Amino acid sequence: MRTVDLNCDMGESFGAWKMGNDAALMDHVTSVNIACGFHAGDPSTIRHTVQTAIQKKVAIGAHPGYPDLQGFGRRNMSIASEEVYDLVLYQVAALKGVCESLGGRLHHVKPHGALYNQAAKSQELAAAIASAVKDIDGSLIFYGGAGTSLITEAEKISLKTGSEVFADRTYQADGSLTPRRLANALISDTNVAVEQARRMVESGEVVSLDGHVVAVKAETICIHGDGPNAIEFASALRQAFGAAGISVEAL
Repeated sequence: MRTVDLNCDMGESFGAWKMGNDAALMDHVTSVNIACGFHAGDPSTIRHTVQTAIQKKVAIGAHPGYPDLQGFGRRNMSIASEEVYDLVLYQVAALKGVCESLGGRLHHVKPHGALYNQAAKSQELAAAIASAVKDIDGSLIFYGGAGTSLITEAEKISLKTGSEVFADRTYQADGSLTPRRLANALISDTNVAVEQARRMVESGEVVSLDGHVVAVKAETICIHGDGPNAIEFASALRQAFGAAGISVEAL
């Protein structure tokens, strides 16, 4: 039976009482990526989100990003690889410590936003991030875009990897995501997004905006929890996978 993980970025608010859809979404996803305070989140939000994830029995991941609260970590930065290593080391270590203090354990790491996108195309940047993850805990799973430098650099140092695809984002002919600055970067129609996700898992391919069929490895699918129909979308994905005989579980 085919299996796939559904992951969702969480803890990206401020103040533990402002979780939004996070708690409800945990009933539908199998792993969560929790902001570590640099692009979003604060200590109370981190603790509360981790605690909820433990209660809901979903796999917990660290979601480190650039130090860019104003830009939500989505602005490209030019930072030396050694400093990127330190930024990731610091954030992942903090999230891991919170997990363990609450009786849980850290399962994976997924970079956020511009850090993710820049490292997907930069071997040097991807290697710095992967090295920080391995130096903290070599058993952690490293989530990155399917076919990108994030995956290849992590594999070089024998980290376990999770090749990630996006159900609600469009793709370019080279397999990269359509930049968010473009109007057609996001897929808002639930049926279209679900069909794209099913095809990626079942056939290992996605159709780019210009009609090219692109090969992808879909081990984990990202759901964006900040969308207005996020819960409906997550539920629809689970139902579609169940109907197709695809098991949904953490990596």
